[in-house]
Amino acid sequence: MNFNQSVTKENLARAFAGICQDGARYQFIAKTAISEGFNAISDQLKIIAKHKMAHASVLYQIMLENIETDKENINIEAGYPFEKQFLDTSLQISSEIEENEGKNIFPHFAKIAHDEGFEKIEEVLLNISKVNIADSKKLKFLAEKFDNEMIYKCDKSYDWTCSNCGYSENKKSAWQNCPLCSYPQGYVEIQEEVDE
Repeated sequence: MNFNQSVTKENLARAFAGICQDGARYQFIAKTAISEGFNAISDQLKIIAKHKMAHASVLYQIMLENIETDKENINIEAGYPFEKQFLDTSLQISSEIEENEGKNIFPHFAKIAHDEGFEKIEEVLLNISKVNIADSKKLKFLAEKFDNEMIYKCDKSYDWTCSNCGYSENKKSAWQNCPLCSYPQGYVEIQEEVDE
């Protein structure tokens, strides 16, 4: 099938726009995390925003390689979730958005790409889907820890590390201020508990 007459072309344009919006949203939520004193959560959100921009770059490049003209304006219609930035709800909502994109939207776009004969594009979309699912799990973990006021507490001892100076200490809860650099608890890296 000709790329320029394909549904895949439209889907890639929609995906590109949505991913760029997601990246911006994560930057906004990261600012909220900092304002609430959760610098380490902000760092995690910035990493996810970086993922989004990398995905957008890949899709943008695919578009440039496949469109017929040097310049093309593709009209798309899409929604954007405008929400007040409260860290607790933003983490949960973002987890749900990532899960939906990872389990539904990108696999659907990948199937269309496959059906239209664009196997390489299908593979890219499925790979983006995998990252979305992983990011969804991370966000869900953070949301649950945040909701239960367990961001800096665990049932087991863990190595808590200051994201500013690298000081690390093994215990069940993180310090209020780093023993080395005195940065506040919000700079402690969040511990993901791994099932054994």
